[in-house]
Amino acid sequence: MKPMGPIPGGYASHHGQLSIAGLTPAELLDRAGGSPAFVYDRSRVAATVERLRSNMPDRLRINYAVKANPFPPVIAFLASLVDGFDIASAGELSLIEGAGIDAARVSFAGPGKRDAELRQAIAYGVTINLESENEAQRALAIGRDLGIRPRLAVRVNPPFDLRGSGMKMGGGAKPFGIDAERVPKLIGELTQADCEFRGLHIYAGSQSLDAEAIVAAQDSTLDLAEDLARAAGVDLPSVNIGGGFGVAYFAKDEPLDLAPVGAALERRLQRLSPHVRDAEIHLELGRYLVAEAGVYLATIVDRKESQGEVFLVTDGGLHHQLAASGNFGTVVRRNYPLAVATRFDRPGEEVVNVVGCLCTPLDRLGDQVHLPRAEVGDIIAIFMAGAYGASASPAAFLGQGPAAEILV
Repeated sequence: MKPMGPIPGGYASHHGQLSIAGLTPAELLDRAGGSPAFVYDRSRVAATVERLRSNMPDRLRINYAVKANPFPPVIAFLASLVDGFDIASAGELSLIEGAGIDAARVSFAGPGKRDAELRQAIAYGVTINLESENEAQRALAIGRDLGIRPRLAVRVNPPFDLRGSGMKMGGGAKPFGIDAERVPKLIGELTQADCEFRGLHIYAGSQSLDAEAIVAAQDSTLDLAEDLARAAGVDLPSVNIGGGFGVAYFAKDEPLDLAPVGAALERRLQRLSPHVRDAEIHLELGRYLVAEAGVYLATIVDRKESQGEVFLVTDGGLHHQLAASGNFGTVVRRNYPLAVATRFDRPGEEVVNVVGCLCTPLDRLGDQVHLPRAEVGDIIAIFMAGAYGASASPAAFLGQGPAAEILV
């Protein structure tokens, strides 16, 4: 038997079945239009944002990184809860435009922005986080061609990373941002150019559950912003300090303790240098805001035995939930939290493997997990599925097609 990650607290059982927004698994799938489906609970998204705000400094602005979950109803719902949005492509910009979100609330990061993407972003009025000097020159030229003063910030490749982070975005040679030592010169050029200089974007890493590491990274980020502003001789209008707040996917993971992070950031913001003192300070979070709010539901279509092991074969799989299969950013496969949604209140009775419908041994959703006995027609729930699920998985693999998505 292998352990599973912790099921987030607060999920209700109604007549023995998992209940989300007062609906049973079968009712949720019916509302979604069939199985499999991602279900996103708006009350959990709102609760997460509220918990974050209650622990963070009042002046801190919270941005949602659209890449975590670009489902349009989720974006529209978050528009009333967060202060800004961070995008990484023209496709995500189109979603922002479709939601009617003010361009002043949006920033665009990511290496390799094509001219057409820059043109669309500049025309709409979003802030572009420049990833290179070449990109800066292209953005300025497109602005001149459009007759628009582009809003431009500089993404910095910091000389440090977020300790213990799942993905390190700084601390060495990176495709992201401009090496810190070259940033003051570029700032000087931008402040003399026909553009609106919007400050700095500094992102050191993601998916950390270590409060001390996050505090250290935030301190280093603000120290670096102060040093760069001082060297360039400018007052920064805005600093995006990145995010990095992790969520508990696996056994033995402990949820991030927000209180010490918020308290330390409050103290640090009170001693900002004059060049940064009046800047907007943005915290950029994606998975932290939406991961816990998502559940992936898949129906068991076969129960079989092989060499003494039981396999529950579902109509879902890695083509929808790549991360839960262990094929998205993990070295050793570990079990996400999962349950038999239609037997939610029953104790474990047997050790089984939960697999998907794809013709590949990689399509595993649960290895040697202890679950109630389940039969064909029962519904499996995989929790922590609100981020990097539907949009980060190969939905076209083997012609299976995408899962349905609903916000309830």
